[in-house]
Amino acid sequence: MTEIIIKRRTLLAAAGAGLIAADQFLSSDVLAQEGTAMNSTASKTIAFVGTYGDEHGKGGGIAAFEAAADGKSFNFLEHVEKPGEAGYLVYSPKFKALYSVDERKTDGRGPKGPAAGVHAFSVASGTGKLTALNSVVTPGPFPTYLSILEKDARLFSANHGSFEHVEHIKQMDDGSWGVEYLYDDSSVIMYGIEADGRLQGIADLAFVKGHGLDPNTSPQAGGHGQASAHAHSAVVDPSGRWLLVGDKGTDEIHVFEIGDKLKLANSFKMAEQTGPRHIVFAPSNDRFYATLEFASGIASFSFDKETGTIGLIDKKSSVADDFKAGNEPADLRLHPNGKVVYLNNRGEDSLAWYAVAEDGKLARKGHVKLAKSIHPGLAARSFSFDPSGAYILLADRPANAVLAFAADPETGDLTKIGEAKVASPAFVAFAAV
Repeated sequence: MTEIIIKRRTLLAAAGAGLIAADQFLSSDVLAQEGTAMNSTASKTIAFVGTYGDEHGKGGGIAAFEAAADGKSFNFLEHVEKPGEAGYLVYSPKFKALYSVDERKTDGRGPKGPAAGVHAFSVASGTGKLTALNSVVTPGPFPTYLSILEKDARLFSANHGSFEHVEHIKQMDDGSWGVEYLYDDSSVIMYGIEADGRLQGIADLAFVKGHGLDPNTSPQAGGHGQASAHAHSAVVDPSGRWLLVGDKGTDEIHVFEIGDKLKLANSFKMAEQTGPRHIVFAPSNDRFYATLEFASGIASFSFDKETGTIGLIDKKSSVADDFKAGNEPADLRLHPNGKVVYLNNRGEDSLAWYAVAEDGKLARKGHVKLAKSIHPGLAARSFSFDPSGAYILLADRPANAVLAFAADPETGDLTKIGEAKVASPAFVAFAAV
């Protein structure tokens, strides 16, 4: 591979953003090189990388890179410091805007720190430069997922809630004293979008209620990861009529009809300790796939776009047959051709792929290894396809790196083609500008 030469100003800019050390030697497969200047008007593919801050509130924000067509080189462009917990991003071509969560719990006593919320940025044509537009405070902790319905100017967030409980003393009906345990609300929020990409505010909010098996066998939250509802995804179907919400806390997938309000149409109940987390639709809109966090699995489902009804087609383990340790899958993506679905595992620490048969059946075909996870919350969290479907960028948080893999469109096979040092990367979103 041809050695990539990085000029001093690029190194120093990245170092100032906390992305790489100025004195770090970058090998030939690092995804950074001196490229076209920010003021170029040529068409570009931009990779926005959302990052997490540390326990002292330092770091975090969004880094922007210009991506080469083959995914083998990236040119660092800029870094914006806020939001500090940019755990999920979504780009809108229609509004030329990038939206990011600030994935935290609001301190309602001061506040001492920033509030949980969703932030909007304009994305400049030709450069990808970010300009903050506005933000909306989320009345619910840990917004963790975003999706957009451009034709109706709507943005949706899933708000996970924390695992901690409040021990609330109360007097029982018989006069004795006892305790009830109170948990954060989990919710789905619909926001309006202005013509310039700004967020209008909350158009509607729907609570996700209930709990699963508590305690369960997962080490998450000391076995109490299903003590309350935890919406972890809110996905618009290709028709734009339905919003599917994966609730890992109650083992349910909820189907809301989208209108001026969110109307619950159906709920699909899975087996105990399944934990549906993330969802991705097939382009045909008659099928979708989901990662099963607590069951360490992946499933395919039928979907009736007229009624919003769900049916289970197939379910497979998310890990190889010889892997016996604990594991929790996180994100998943479908190749644009619909033939291969990918997921990342926290435990096996892998990016795995599955062939999809015409009837929706799944067959695991291979995996590549990722950095060893510290625990499921500090592991490779998510990944995204570039707009052409030629390669994947994965946020490998324990490695403090973004990894690039070329994807074979027929077999699904992945080949690593590069790596860039990025502190605590959480999410990658692409934009063509």
